[in-house]
Amino acid sequence: MQKLSDKDYRSIPLNATLAIAALVVIVTGMKLGSDLLVPLLLAIFIAVVCTSPVHWLHRHGVGMRMAALITLVVLAAFFLLLGVLVVNSFSTFIDALPDIEARLYEHYWSMLNSLAARGVAIDPDQLSSALAMEDDGSWVAVLVSEVGAIMMQGSIVSLLVMFMLFETLNFRSKVARALENPAPSLKRFAEFSATLKRYLAIKTVISLATGVLVWLSCLMIGVEFPLLWGVLAFALNFIPNIGSALAAVPPVLLLLVAQDGGVIQALMLASAYLVINFVMGNLIEPRVMGQALGLSTFVAFLSLVVWGWIFGAAGMLLSVVLTMTLKIALDSHPQTRWIAHLLGPGTRQLRRSVNHGGDPRKPPWRRKKPDPEPLIKKPETSE
Repeated sequence: MQKLSDKDYRSIPLNATLAIAALVVIVTGMKLGSDLLVPLLLAIFIAVVCTSPVHWLHRHGVGMRMAALITLVVLAAFFLLLGVLVVNSFSTFIDALPDIEARLYEHYWSMLNSLAARGVAIDPDQLSSALAMEDDGSWVAVLVSEVGAIMMQGSIVSLLVMFMLFETLNFRSKVARALENPAPSLKRFAEFSATLKRYLAIKTVISLATGVLVWLSCLMIGVEFPLLWGVLAFALNFIPNIGSALAAVPPVLLLLVAQDGGVIQALMLASAYLVINFVMGNLIEPRVMGQALGLSTFVAFLSLVVWGWIFGAAGMLLSVVLTMTLKIALDSHPQTRWIAHLLGPGTRQLRRSVNHGGDPRKPPWRRKKPDPEPLIKKPETSE
């Protein structure tokens, strides 16, 4: 190992100060430009996921441009169908909102009466004034403006995905012409893109499976608007630690105040959410992804706080994806690999996997399995 000179030791505080200053400037710029960066990041991640079916179609004899066009058409049809179903379900939910609000008020007054009977005095007028909105119709304007902003962002993201997907077809040739020695850069980029595509694909499939299971659970228990809660569970599954709990709150409360619901049905639905998220998040996802694609619990929660502060609600949705992208990019270069190891879950499980013959950085179906020990050992012959 090479020893550091006195000059190198004296330059460490200066380099650390410059690195911290650069980090502050970058984070400030990202926060100020969040309106531009959020749709751009969403488009990049969707385009990265879409490159896998494009290459699959190309391997089966379809041209690259035609494969990209087919992928875009299928993706647009899927989101259009899902959007129509969600809008219909949401409009039905808005129509039923006055009835739900009346039932919530009934439970609210019964709760206040039960607390007053036990000696807990709460002024209902003061509580209602603290919780009431300034204008009865203000929430309608806020809802319409939010829906309009989402539709505008969706159209921008769709156009960006279309142009990015066609741009990736010639990316390797552009890099090869731009650099004098493109082989190392292309190799690192290929490793980075392959790992990122695998992570995004697995995370999307697991979130989709979570949403489908939640939809089926709501159908079986008898919750109203099951498709709406399934889509909500799919979206919030990208938020670490608290996303699953946030997705379970609205349907459980709705079932608690429903006419054909009650405490038992609400507990059944909450248990279904708990089982689904435990199995998908703690059993299936770590096994499929491997420990090398994992994050420590502290880093996952810290990424939720940091990216949520920078990009708002969209940053909370993309917190794990952004942190994993940063971790994969750091792991693809030898000089920054130690930072990626600090972001990971630890080395104990990695060593255990390697000792048993499997590389945790690879998916389970590509890991080398150890040779089985023979049932009968050959006796040692002495010469």
